Amino acid sequence: MLTNKQYELLIYINECLREHGVSPSFDEMKDALDLKSKSGIHRLINALEERGFIRRLPNRARALEVLRLPDSAAHKGRSRGFSPNVIEGSRSPFSGVTPPASASNDDSVVNLPMIGRIAAGTPIEALEDKSASIGVPSSMLAGGQHFALEVQGDSMINAGILDGDIAIIRQCDTAENGAIVVALVDGQEATLKRLRRKGASIALEPANPNYKTRICGPDQVAVQGRLVGIFRKYH
Repeated sequence: MLTNKQYELLIYINECLREHGVSPSFDEMKDALDLKSKSGIHRLINALEERGFIRRLPNRARALEVLRLPDSAAHKGRSRGFSPNVIEGSRSPFSGVTPPASASNDDSVVNLPMIGRIAAGTPIEALEDKSASIGVPSSMLAGGQHFALEVQGDSMINAGILDGDIAIIRQCDTAENGAIVVALVDGQEATLKRLRRKGASIALEPANPNYKTRICGPDQVAVQGRLVGIFRKYH
């Protein structure tokens, strides 16, 4: 659950990204939330990042991305024109996946194939199952092909990704440092991790201190897609 100030800042950043294509400055955020110092903004941004609502892009000024909005914000956003600002994006278990181009009866929803499970822990083989699908708001899909995977494991909990979540993935074969990706390891194991390039090596980083970073050679890892968003059911 977000505090009022965290919620206000998240919505303000999302509006600025939609209207101007760039996140607001710290001074602009401070003024918008009527705070006396920028240190308060730093704390709010850290809290939003820890909860998986925003992401800071490395080596870029004013570089914030909104990964998701709270359910209440998404509902309000449809009436005010909000939509989440999303990140892009050997034999692959995801090859040949082409999501339907047509929407459902509600033109704002697109059906994506649920093609299997993805490990957020020890890598497991993705299980392809094109018989299932999930409806996704079209505002989450910024062009390209997309698919959905069920998350298994808890290695990404500090990035706001929990066991049983549905990960929405934009199909691609490249990603910048720090992106959360579907990585195919040794041509057969699929895992959801944060990607870091370290010299000639590739690190697949968990977001849980109970798990170790996996270091791979450049020929061991193939990027299959980038995380766009997360869906979660509450029981």
